Amino acid sequence: MKKIIAIALSVFSLSALAAGGGDYKPNDPANLPYGNKVSLQRGAQLYFNYCLGCHSLGFQRYQRTGEDLGISVDILKENFIFDGSKKGEHIKIAMPESYAANWFGAAPPDLSLIARSRGADWLYNYMRGFYKDETRPYGVNNSVFKDVGMPHVLQPLQGLQVKTEEGDLKIIEEGSMTPQEYDLAVRDLVNFLDYVGEPIKLERQQIGVKVLIFILIFFIFAYFLKKEYWKDIH
Repeated sequence: MKKIIAIALSVFSLSALAAGGGDYKPNDPANLPYGNKVSLQRGAQLYFNYCLGCHSLGFQRYQRTGEDLGISVDILKENFIFDGSKKGEHIKIAMPESYAANWFGAAPPDLSLIARSRGADWLYNYMRGFYKDETRPYGVNNSVFKDVGMPHVLQPLQGLQVKTEEGDLKIIEEGSMTPQEYDLAVRDLVNFLDYVGEPIKLERQQIGVKVLIFILIFFIFAYFLKKEYWKDIH
């Protein structure tokens, strides 16, 4: 799986990297590339590698994910299903909820609808907003979610940040990614979570466009039919 992530990260385009930024701003827009399957695949890889240990996607099935993201059944079984689940099952964690509540103080929430609940921009800035805080149980706090109760699971990628007196965040320990690469990776992850929140969104939008085109064509025919019916009266 790590090899797959490395390959995926290697295909980042220069233009996409340039669109990122090393300076953290808590109100940066996510600018999600909706419908971009490459982005969704990279986001899924990050989620299954770093998030699924604690956070389930109880309303999403492995098979639906593979079909929508263009991932074959073989790759799905080899790189995304770690607990022996069948492809038609929902994406759940193996950790019992009671154990999770005991270890973390509260059971980590299911993230199926987190993007719809919090919003893509909030998630994007949240995953970039962790900073060192030795007063917290996991040694980190978050500039978007004060006194957050979870560790910074993507710290190996981003590195460790500190909060300056001015309120800015500055990296003091580098991770395996540059700030630009990390921003893009988080964008992919949020893009995946946004898709999970409403898998049919793109299909619904495509159907909406087709319906509008149909209405336009129907209006043209109706207009000329109306003229034909009323031409003798005028």
